[in-house]
Amino acid sequence: RDSVSWPVELRLLRAAAVVVTPSRWLAASLGNLRPDMGFLPNAIEIGQYPFRLRQNPAPRLGWLRAFHVIYRPWVAVETLARVQAMHPQAGLVMVGPDNIDGSLERTQARARELRLEDAVTFAGGVPKADVPAWLNRADIFLNTTTLESFGVAALEAAACGLPVVTTNAGELPYLWRDGEDALLVPPDDPAAMAAAVLRLLNEPGLAERLSRNGRAKAEQVDWAHVLP
Repeated sequence: RDSVSWPVELRLLRAAAVVVTPSRWLAASLGNLRPDMGFLPNAIEIGQYPFRLRQNPAPRLGWLRAFHVIYRPWVAVETLARVQAMHPQAGLVMVGPDNIDGSLERTQARARELRLEDAVTFAGGVPKADVPAWLNRADIFLNTTTLESFGVAALEAAACGLPVVTTNAGELPYLWRDGEDALLVPPDDPAAMAAAVLRLLNEPGLAERLSRNGRAKAEQVDWAHVLP
């Protein structure tokens, strides 16, 4: 929208001495309202995320979000179905609370339709301190969102050493480099996401490169760097 459509936001942004955002995408989107907006990334405490290099990952997929329509959790299940066609032992762990918009039920129903009930674990919401342990049950992380202002979950997975397969929504293409520290695919495209997973399982050196570089990316937003 142009500035005429943003009367309240425009007054707020122009009245502030300093405006910062954790998202270069938001800064670009709102640049017509506040062109001097600063960038301050969200931070994690890197020491809480034990790193394990994934050189030869198993087809164990992980997903971490609230079950909400904008995060498209059922796309992870549809991705698993395609991966299982080549790797029948593949599984998926889904961690996150129910946002009570029907997304959890839709995802569970999709798992039943695809006969994947035994291959998908629905862990529910877990304490923040337990997130690294749950992430480390997987070897490849799926980020299926259609909207992203930063993407802490993907950074948490990368901090643990999981190669990240993510959509290119919102902030994500600003933060991740396709083929270097993540694999980026279009939203709502389980076929493309599954193809990216199969690359990680089959292409020599790819998973190790993403695992190392993803950890390095996560270290850049440790509190030791962000807080000063």
